Amino acid sequence: MQGIVTGASRGLGLALTRALSARGWSLAVDARDGDALERAVGDLDGVIAIAGDVADPEHRRRLVEAAGGPIDLVVNNASVLGATPLPLLGAYDLDALRQVYEVNVLAPLALVQLALPRLADGACIVNLSSDAAVEAYETWGGYGSSKAALAHLTAILGAENPGLRAYAVDPGDMRTRMQQDAFPGEDISDRPLPEESVPGLLALIEGDLPSGRYRAREISKVSA
Repeated sequence: MQGIVTGASRGLGLALTRALSARGWSLAVDARDGDALERAVGDLDGVIAIAGDVADPEHRRRLVEAAGGPIDLVVNNASVLGATPLPLLGAYDLDALRQVYEVNVLAPLALVQLALPRLADGACIVNLSSDAAVEAYETWGGYGSSKAALAHLTAILGAENPGLRAYAVDPGDMRTRMQQDAFPGEDISDRPLPEESVPGLLALIEGDLPSGRYRAREISKVSA
């Protein structure tokens, strides 16, 4: 089985990459910090590390080429939080917001577009979303609206490609750098580690649930 995972140097992307590698997957993975990526995945079997920015078209091309084919999985995990401290939407700098949409919406779609001709029958697309995509949290307008757009793109990809499985997945709150950046100075040690969201993702990837939006930590209930 061959796949792509973006944002694999830490957090959920790294936890999922480790789990898939242990299951025998061959993966092309990326992150912007090449040194951090190599330290994180350099000793994992079947993992090709490619440093770069998912917003860069040439980097996306290299990532898909490295994955080979047929490709069984595309995981769009890489994303940016946006301006911090999180601003009110009415005061959001539009250039900063464009960058959020470039990374969180357009880059995942562009990567899927490149991968589509190489996707195997029944291949799985996993786009990481958020509860901020459906809940109106104050100051989360930039990030949340980008994840809402990504979730809707995912739904349309599923409708347009019935031979594939397209999932928008809310992994839940996690103890990650992004979560800390969103809540500077706060103690986030009560948040679950990213590894706790991996079983739900694996259940989607290895299962046969229909395209749609799911919460990673509730997959066992959905598939029961």
